[in-house]
Amino acid sequence: MVPDDTSSTDGTVSADDTVRTDNTVSTGDTASTGETASTGDTAAPDASPDARVDPSNGFLAPGDDTAADLGDVLVYGLVGGIAGSVLSFVPFATVLGGGIAGYLCGGRSSDALKTGTVAGVVMTLPFAAVVFFLLFVLGFAGAPAEFGVIALFVVGLAAAYTLGSGIVGGILGHYLRGQL
Repeated sequence: MVPDDTSSTDGTVSADDTVRTDNTVSTGDTASTGETASTGDTAAPDASPDARVDPSNGFLAPGDDTAADLGDVLVYGLVGGIAGSVLSFVPFATVLGGGIAGYLCGGRSSDALKTGTVAGVVMTLPFAAVVFFLLFVLGFAGAPAEFGVIALFVVGLAAAYTLGSGIVGGILGHYLRGQL
């Protein structure tokens, strides 16, 4: 279809406008050199990741695939770890803490993995400190060495659970950020 001079000039599409395959619309207005002006709503496919627009709402897509700064990973991991520690009475609070960290951080999925790891480490620290303090106190009370070995195994298992569920929560939080 060939555009004519009756098409609109305000950027809206009418029946006489030509629609190109790159999602831009030619308005049919000709310049003095005979070129047509085009008004596009989407960025070119080779544009930077910052220029990607979510077609459903016109805003930047959540978790816009730009790498998060290390400071952001640490801060949001700390926030998620503190939230998970405070909510420790809630079932799966470690996943919730990692989810909060992954949701807040955004960025790439690798950043969510790092943020969830930081949140898991932060959530592990209070538990490990209390257990090691009790082992230290019980060690002077004459407890057998086998008790200490079993207690260290239990602490290691609990730390692996907390760290792993913080990572899973970080990935789930990143996924939810992309969906909401």
